[in-house]
Amino acid sequence: MPDTAPNITPPHLGEPYLLTPGPLTTSYEVKQAMLRDWGSWDGDFRAVTAQMRKMLLDMVNDTKGEFDCVPMQGSGTFSVEAMLASFTPRDGKVLVLSNGAYGKRIAQTLEYLNRDHVVFDKGDYMPPRGDEVTAALRADPAITHVVVVHCETSSGILNPVTEISQAVYAEGRKLLIDSMSAFGAIPLEVGEIRYQAMVSSANKCIEGVPGFGFVIARKDELEAAKGRSHSLSLDLHAQWAHMNKTGQWRFTPPTHVVVAFLEALKAHKAEGGVAGRGARYADNRDVLVDGMRGLGFETLLKDRWLSPIIVTFFCPAHDAFDFDAFYEGMKTKGFIIYPGKLTVVDSFRIGCIGQMDAGVMRDVVQAAKETLNEMGVPDAAPPKAALIERARLAA
Repeated sequence: MPDTAPNITPPHLGEPYLLTPGPLTTSYEVKQAMLRDWGSWDGDFRAVTAQMRKMLLDMVNDTKGEFDCVPMQGSGTFSVEAMLASFTPRDGKVLVLSNGAYGKRIAQTLEYLNRDHVVFDKGDYMPPRGDEVTAALRADPAITHVVVVHCETSSGILNPVTEISQAVYAEGRKLLIDSMSAFGAIPLEVGEIRYQAMVSSANKCIEGVPGFGFVIARKDELEAAKGRSHSLSLDLHAQWAHMNKTGQWRFTPPTHVVVAFLEALKAHKAEGGVAGRGARYADNRDVLVDGMRGLGFETLLKDRWLSPIIVTFFCPAHDAFDFDAFYEGMKTKGFIIYPGKLTVVDSFRIGCIGQMDAGVMRDVVQAAKETLNEMGVPDAAPPKAALIERARLAA
């Protein structure tokens, strides 16, 4: 249970809740932390950076001191590229486990980096399993690294990283994890799940604002990355070495964002850390899914694969339903939802993360009910094609 349940209050300026997988709705305290200006070279800001790095390392329970945290300016994708460029050798080969848009983006990044790679594509919405990874690695001894997206938000699926990790290391390879939208709510302790590095960003489950990402990696991997990166600004080894030597970022950091993130980290810890934050998000998901199903909506995924991050729902079959009108109706009631990415049938997504609790999610369901009524949609049941597609994917 959380040490201190967060005091969830409506957005201070009356803006809609962001039901998206980041950027997300942040607390007033996080926003307030950005009111002060900081000198990036000053000792006070260097202390903020050091405390932030330590608190992030504490979240993976690195009791042996084998890992370090390297923050990196830019969006989360900047940090993903930094991780791939720094930790995959130019003469190595990467297996990309793909089941959505972000797996595809990893493969695209590797193309830009001129890294040899192969994609194991499970379609958009089924998880790669451990036995499949084992088979792929045994079929191609040249593969040195495996990359997986922890939570693929294009569908909301939570990939089974524990069994994937076991398969990777049983075959003597190395694992890199894109935990962009899961870290902070889903456990990723280094004593429980083996990996060389993972990446996330400020504006996800820790509930900060956009502006930087961070990589938590083995120190020996960071040492080995010297001179490997294609990029001056995305060189993780150079950033790590400079930060450890001077306490400063190599280039101008998003100072306000970093200080706001430290405030978010303190709130995360007060809520009970990963367990507390994850429990609130799981409760949000359960209330949302139960309520939306009560209106006739169907989820794309079976319950076992539903992440507490974001949920994909099929659009209703009724002729009066129009997603753009539904979106605008939800927005006028204070909720911004997310379009879907399914190719066979129409869908939309609703996020469960950010400064929201079960009470807010009940309001979301009520807003959906009212919007359907305004549109003249009596039942949110999906078209038959959606159920056929779901059955096919689950086969």
